[in-house]
Formats: sequence, C-alpha cells, structure tokens
Amino acid sequence: MSAQSRLVAHDPDDFATWIQAVRTGFLDSGAVSAEEVAERRARQDISRAAGVFEGDRCVATYMSFDQEVTVPGGGVVASNAVTAVTVNPTHRRRGLLRGLITEDLRTAKDRGDVVSTLLPAEYLIYGRFGYGPTTSSLEWRVELMRGGLDPQRSGQPDEGSVAFADAAEVRAIGPELYERFRLSQPGAITRNQLFWDLRTGVVTAGPRPWERPFWAVHRDADGVVQGLLTYRVKHAMERNLDAGVAAVETLIAATPAAERALWVFLLSHDRVTTVESGSAPVDSLLPLVLPDRRAASVMGDYDFLWLRPLDLPRMLEARTYGVEDEIVLDVRDPLGLAGGRYLLAASEKGACVTPTTRNADLVLDTGALASLYLGDESAVRLLAAEQLEAGRAEAPVRADLLFRTGRRPWCPDGF
Repeated sequence: MSAQSRLVAHDPDDFATWIQAVRTGFLDSGAVSAEEVAERRARQDISRAAGVFEGDRCVATYMSFDQEVTVPGGGVVASNAVTAVTVNPTHRRRGLLRGLITEDLRTAKDRGDVVSTLLPAEYLIYGRFGYGPTTSSLEWRVELMRGGLDPQRSGQPDEGSVAFADAAEVRAIGPELYERFRLSQPGAITRNQLFWDLRTGVVTAGPRPWERPFWAVHRDADGVVQGLLTYRVKHAMERNLDAGVAAVETLIAATPAAERALWVFLLSHDRVTTVESGSAPVDSLLPLVLPDRRAASVMGDYDFLWLRPLDLPRMLEARTYGVEDEIVLDVRDPLGLAGGRYLLAASEKGACVTPTTRNADLVLDTGALASLYLGDESAVRLLAAEQLEAGRAEAPVRADLLFRTGRRPWCPDGF
C-alpha cells in the first residue's frame, strides 16, 4: 500500500490518529482522549498539521505554525516553527521527512516567513535541511547548605517584593510581563493564550493529570510586576531531616533586579536543601548571587532553539550589531532556499544587506550562520572547528565584533 501525505485538521479521527502517532514517535504510551482531540482542535492552530498515512495508519507526522523570534536590539522576525516531527521506525530511510519538510519550508518562504525554527530531539537530523543551533541552555543544581546565602535575608526596600500568586493572577499578569521580557531577550519566542491556559490549569485535557505548581511574583518598589517564578517542590527526608528539592519550571524576569530577587527568594526556602534551575540562560545570574559559587554545579549544558534562514536580507537587517563595519557573507544552503553572497553593512542607523560579487569574507552554510545570528557562537571558534572558511584572516574577528552580544541569547520555552 502506498503512503500518502495529507493535512489532518479537518477530520477528528485523522487528528486523533495523528496525535497517537506523535506520541508513539516520542516513545510516549499516553492515550488520546476524545476530550483532548476536541480541546486541541478548538484552541490550537493545527491548520498545518500533516501526516503520512498508509490506509488508516499514520506512519509519519509533521506540523508547523506561526511564531516570532526576538533578535538582538529588540526586533522580531517571523518564523515558521516546526514541531511534532516523527517517522515510524518501520518507515525510516524512505524520504518521508524530507518530503514533508522541504515542501513546508518552500511554502513558508513563499508566505514571507524570515526564518524557520525547531527544537531537535536528535542533533544529527536537521543540519542537512539547513538548520543550526542558535541558543544554548544550562541546568544548575545548588546545594544550599554550602551556598552561604543568609536564609534571613529579606532584601532591600528598593529591590521590591516577592509574593505568592494563584493561577488567576498568573493568567492576568503573565502575558503582559512575558511580552516585556521577550522583547528584551534575544532567542525568546511568542507565547499564545493556550500556553498560559495549559500552565494554569484552565486546559487539563492530556495524557496526564495537571498538578498545580508554586508561583511567585516580583514587584519593584513602584509595585510594577517585573518577574514570575514557577516551581515545584519534591519532598524528601534524610536522617530525619528535611531534604526537599525545589525544581524550577521557568523564571522570567524583565529586569536584573527581579532576576536576582527571585533567585534569592527560592534559595532561601526552609525545608529545601537543593535547588534545580531547570533550563536557564548560559549567563544566568544564579551562581553570582551565591557567596560560594561552587555550591552551584552544572547538571546539563545543551543547545536548544535551532534556526534556519529563509530570507537572508530581512533576517540580517532585523537585528542590531555591535560595531559599524561591512562584511561579505557567502552563504551555502543545502535546500537552495536562502543561499547567496551578500554584503552586510552595519551602522548606528541599522543594517543594509545587498547581493554582491565582492570577494567573500566568510564562506559558511546556513546552519553556521544560524549559530552566529543571535550572538551565541563565535566565528573564530567555528573557523577553528572548520565549520566556516575565512576569505580574509581578520574576518572572523570582525564577524564576532559584529554579531556577539553582551548577554547570550536564550529561549525559555519548548514547542
């Protein structure tokens, strides 16, 4: 029986089969309920969800949707976000993913999207489609008994205050706070209302029951909400002593003061001996608020958001740059969607990108450019790893002065 690709949004049975195939692809045995199918069809943009079917059986899944990504300087670019990519183990190496992704990327380019983004479950898959890692994350584990932080510290009046919140308050204040945060954080992506409803218990349809976390809100001295912390506590006892673990789900701060205050709040909990940061920026302030920084050890260090260009001029013109300079980039695209040789001219007035026949300063593929784009990677380092070529010896250093940023890009959300 031949396999055929089709969209699944219009048929509830197709969509239910598709969800189950996604779960199977990610080795999740959770069942799909009629309630979940109805909820997702009503509230989620599944207009571009596609499956490859053999008869009634779904053997490959794919979905994309609209997203915005913040770039250095506070600009945003329109992205074709890719998710739910699976191929049944019985149907690998037949070109099913290649067919789905190449058609979708060409459509996205025609639609006017500037980039495409995804979170790869496996590192080796997406480079051949032009993607490259563009943000990184760390996970910290803090042993509080060693940290040296005064548990009685309550902060200074000008640092504002931290208070617990309930789900209704989080839904009321969270979206506006996150919008301010994401426009100042390169690598951050948009959150829709469904995001907040899923994380505050409005929507509970899914393979597992929703459990309420703790929420803590930081307000500055003027009473303005500047930060939101979501965490859970795993209780434990050791030798008749409390040994709880506070595990962060997300910490969003619109100001450095809010970030510091929320970390100090969490690190000062009674009945907790360990704090796990969850996904945190590579340059998080967490270890710096500890008198003994060695109390914070790195549990995980990994790439996170991946990106591939679809419109090179618009992509490069959307961000600001560290110095005024000109550099010629010769970009190779394995799918032929966004390659070419371009002159990037950056100044305090902005950037201008034009096709050129000048000799290239850097020769690189779209994946390497993605790693440079938000400032997470160094051109000097990529040259040393033979992941780009330099037409001029000084070009990688000049590229780093252009692309690198003061604080590293970070994406707090999966999708």
